[in-house]
Amino acid sequence: MNADLRRERAAATFQPELLTHILDGGAERTRRRKEIEALVLNDPDFQHEDLNFLSRSQRYEQAIRKSSLMVMKLREYGIADPEEIYWFKSFVHRGRPEPLDLHLGMFLPTLLTQATPEQQDRFFMPAWNLEIIGTYAQTEMGHGTHLRGLETTATYDPATQEFILNSPTVTSIKWWPGGLGKTSNHAIVLAQLYTQGQCKGLHAFIVPIRQLGTHEPLPGITVGDIGPKFGYDEMDNGYLKMDNFRIPRENMLMKHAQVEPDGTYVKPLSDKLTYGTMVFIRSLIVGDSARSLSRACTIAIRYSAVRHQSELKPGEPEPQILDYQTQQYKLFPLLATAYAFHFVGAYIKDTYHRISGDINEGDLSELPELHALTAGLKAFTSWTANAGIEECRMACGGHGYSRCSGIPDIYVTFTPSCTYEGENTVMMLQTARFLVKSYTQVSSGQRVTGMVSYLNDLSRQRIQPQHVASRTATVRITDPVSLVDAYKARAARLVEAAAKNLQAELNHRKSKEDAWNRTSVDLVRASEAHCHYVVVKLFTAKLSEIGNAAVRAVLTDLCLLYALYGISKNTGDFLQAGILTDAQITQVTQRVKELLAIIRPNAVALVDSFDFHDVHLGSVLGRYDGNVYENMFEWAKKSPLNKTQVHESFHKHLKPMQAKL
Repeated sequence: MNADLRRERAAATFQPELLTHILDGGAERTRRRKEIEALVLNDPDFQHEDLNFLSRSQRYEQAIRKSSLMVMKLREYGIADPEEIYWFKSFVHRGRPEPLDLHLGMFLPTLLTQATPEQQDRFFMPAWNLEIIGTYAQTEMGHGTHLRGLETTATYDPATQEFILNSPTVTSIKWWPGGLGKTSNHAIVLAQLYTQGQCKGLHAFIVPIRQLGTHEPLPGITVGDIGPKFGYDEMDNGYLKMDNFRIPRENMLMKHAQVEPDGTYVKPLSDKLTYGTMVFIRSLIVGDSARSLSRACTIAIRYSAVRHQSELKPGEPEPQILDYQTQQYKLFPLLATAYAFHFVGAYIKDTYHRISGDINEGDLSELPELHALTAGLKAFTSWTANAGIEECRMACGGHGYSRCSGIPDIYVTFTPSCTYEGENTVMMLQTARFLVKSYTQVSSGQRVTGMVSYLNDLSRQRIQPQHVASRTATVRITDPVSLVDAYKARAARLVEAAAKNLQAELNHRKSKEDAWNRTSVDLVRASEAHCHYVVVKLFTAKLSEIGNAAVRAVLTDLCLLYALYGISKNTGDFLQAGILTDAQITQVTQRVKELLAIIRPNAVALVDSFDFHDVHLGSVLGRYDGNVYENMFEWAKKSPLNKTQVHESFHKHLKPMQAKL
């Protein structure tokens, strides 16, 4: 064990395993997670060489090999709980994507939520047993987040009781779905439904694309891999073009909408029911933001405790770079953010499960807010984590640029989540639509509930304007609960400003769409402020649930740092709205620096609490034992370029040139 890390761990004021239990949701869940982790780590079938040294084709093959084994072992061990499957899968693939992701994460759940009992009988068990391997083909070359613009068509032919699927334009080719290129033999295809001469909008169809047994593409199907990407080397993101491809009528997913044998269209009860899968995946991305940022913070903070550089005082030993205030200022707010997002992710997951129960009972009243909240938080957390992972990489200096640091892999694997399942700016505007609607309700004298209930205060303030002036005196910058109020006031102020700007544009006799576009920068800022408030509120609420005093103290420091750092980065909003005074902003900046020093002794213990195994972390710089330099040298020796002392290019190109010159 590296001496610096041993000293850091001994200096901690709390027991990391107690915090791990809180993150996992209880000591028993930690025990079970470690048990599942051990099943994978101790299994020689899942060992393989460093993926950084493999070609793309080899990485895809390794992923397929491990996915196939994983499915067999899950059955063998009887692991069926979705959360436990998720743990097992992420240990097997070490947090990387894999070709069965969409089969497990989209194809099977969509069958469960949108197929009729008869369709489930026909498709679910073969899909569960992987005779059918599916993907979810929604995105096209020309359209992604804007679903109404999708061009693929499914035209009903009552004479044969079949749908005819077509990709009528080059932009209508399905493009990007994971597992589509080489792995899947079926796809759930989203297409515009035409029946009796009318377009009925987007519907989902189960489409076979490869012959069972030979895996050859079926006639009328053109399918393949879209080529190398920024990351995701293990994943065969694919394209799919369909030419007059016929499927039986019974292959349209018909739990909600139906087409009868004669072509009559039966409308779904509510067009919101298909939101379920989207909301679920977006809630997962919030948790994923927390995990990916936590991994990057673990690597950067451990390495910063091991790395010594420069002189603080002439003649003295080189200090750990974690002792520099500038390094703490880069990393500790990100550490606080990772914890904040973890608690938000857990809240969203619980809320989703609670509301899903209501939806099944036919109560859709909370769905609009859940949709708005998951859309906004998906965007807010993925943008912040994405920038934070890159900040961690740069905080590791030159070695952070090496693939051995593990951070480049975390970044290229995480960054697409800013785009998939709803492009972030579009998500923020969806949240803004809900905020403006809520503001309009409050303006007309109605009360709103849930996370937007702070808008009710706006009508009170108009009646008693003196409240606004006295508010600045009441914010206590050392009290998280008081800071929640400050964030609440900022969100209310920005929502109100955006709604008024929107109204002003409308008053200029602009169309609703034009007015919305001309206000969209303000609307996104309002959504960001709303999401920021929700995160501060949920982090603060978590503190009161924590029994252990030492753990509560260190999490309170992180919560304060998260809230105050956020104010210091958005001072204009808090000053302009009269929420804080100049003097208070100066205090905030000073308090942030004091908190860096307070958190410093616990920094390593706080990343240890995330409890990432070295194999999962995949980083030479972030190793638990801190033996960075020896292992970096060993890692470099394994580079394929070092297989021979003299590379063949020397004899082919350099030597002939030298002979001629």
